[in-house]
Amino acid sequence: MSVLPCRLCGCLPRYRLRSYSSSTNQSRKSKWKSVIGLEIHAQILSKSKLFSGSSTKYGAPVNTQVSFFDAALPGTLPVLNRRCVEAGVLTAMALNSKINKISKFDRKHYFYADLPSGYQITQQRQPLAVGGELAYVNFNPSVHKQPIKKKAKLVQIQLEQDSGKSLHDLEEKQSLIDLNRAGTGLMEIVTEPDFTSGEEAASFVKELQLILQSIGTCDGKMSEGSLRVDANISIHQEGESLGTRTEVKNINSIRGIAKAIEFEIKRQISEKESGRQIVNETRTFDAESGETLPMRDKEKILDYRFMPEPNLPPVHVYDSVGPGVSVEHVVIINQLKEQLQELPEEKRRRVQKQYGLPLNTAVILVNEPGLLSFFEEVLQDSKRDPVAVVTILVNEFLGQIHSREITVTNSPVSAVSFGELCDMLSSEKISLSTAKKVLALMFEKPESRPQDIVSEKNWLQVSDTKLIEETCRNVLTNSPKLVTEYKKGKKKVLNALIGQIQKDFQGRANPRLVIETLQRLIDSEM
Repeated sequence: MSVLPCRLCGCLPRYRLRSYSSSTNQSRKSKWKSVIGLEIHAQILSKSKLFSGSSTKYGAPVNTQVSFFDAALPGTLPVLNRRCVEAGVLTAMALNSKINKISKFDRKHYFYADLPSGYQITQQRQPLAVGGELAYVNFNPSVHKQPIKKKAKLVQIQLEQDSGKSLHDLEEKQSLIDLNRAGTGLMEIVTEPDFTSGEEAASFVKELQLILQSIGTCDGKMSEGSLRVDANISIHQEGESLGTRTEVKNINSIRGIAKAIEFEIKRQISEKESGRQIVNETRTFDAESGETLPMRDKEKILDYRFMPEPNLPPVHVYDSVGPGVSVEHVVIINQLKEQLQELPEEKRRRVQKQYGLPLNTAVILVNEPGLLSFFEEVLQDSKRDPVAVVTILVNEFLGQIHSREITVTNSPVSAVSFGELCDMLSSEKISLSTAKKVLALMFEKPESRPQDIVSEKNWLQVSDTKLIEETCRNVLTNSPKLVTEYKKGKKKVLNALIGQIQKDFQGRANPRLVIETLQRLIDSEM
């Protein structure tokens, strides 16, 4: 049964679908093939809207950024924002799409309370760009040991205007409309159905997000709605035609994309194996429950009655222009090429080659906002080993960032202080366990230098070889059973011996010297 919500108030019956565990039998799932395509709506990073001069600033008081045109007052006309066209062209170049030298706008008619004109201006039949391909890396460390390189093809990139927003007051039982977002410029990026899992789709969107942020055409802030994803999902068995698809609308997080798609695949498998048919419908994703819920039947969507937009001329894009043409009033591809920054895939290749790092590390450095810049700032001191720096950066620094729910760019620990900590670790003035404790204190007291913290806490590493050897001999003498087990081949008992030695030194003994000394002393008695 499909359920139609009220578009004005968003009311939806709250019955629950059965939850499907991620531990679903893999052999059961493997006989089904899933096919996924994406429609991504990226809000163009522009100070004003697509067809009016109203501001696009996020978080402004309701209905304070609305022009007469945004409110669809009679007699108002659209004026195309040149910046939005340039952003679309830049994005098309970054995604290897073919830019149409002439594109046109259409009216897409539908009647929602937050669409005052009764139609959306979009590009349906002759979009800004067509085709294209995006290489991305599917890498989830909890699932894959190594990154998997993938590619997905694009159908088209089109410009269109956003709708407003309905605000629902459940206590007063009324809905109000905020038109601040109405008319904001969007790029709709449509993919081919080239994905087979939620992870692949999420990895693709993450790559796209990084590209848009790199070239400055969208800020990619999914929590603010500037990047929203619709996923079209179907399943079929090997050798069969494609199944009936469902669309999951407005997914607003990378993790949510993976979860929504995986749930929907499992739901469709369960429906088919129970003898029921998949309904061609639009669904929504509930992030709290991790489930998709029905919104409306596809069959009940009204005919959009597409028609050419009569108030906007065709958009012309030029490779270059000859003398006498004012470049202020046209969009020139060759000029925009100069604005293309280093793209994520190029960064990963450079990081691997320049610093000798594996692909999985390069993926982490590039995917975490601000981390690569921080890493390279630390490495401005050419004496530092990139591998040693990235090890503590990824394993410890990033852990502190995530646990405190902050970003690298607003980290209280500077690259200079972090570099000094790396120097103390590489020179064996402190151990790795001590470095972890020092780093945690650096986040709590950013004004403190690592040297001062180590000195105050008396955490300098003990590297006196004579003292370490003497302690090792005492521990071996007092632990004959452990020594015997080690000689029989039980190498893991070495950890117990090391633990006893570190206890005597209060954890400050140089672990490299301890291991070397222990092995030398034991081997000399064998």
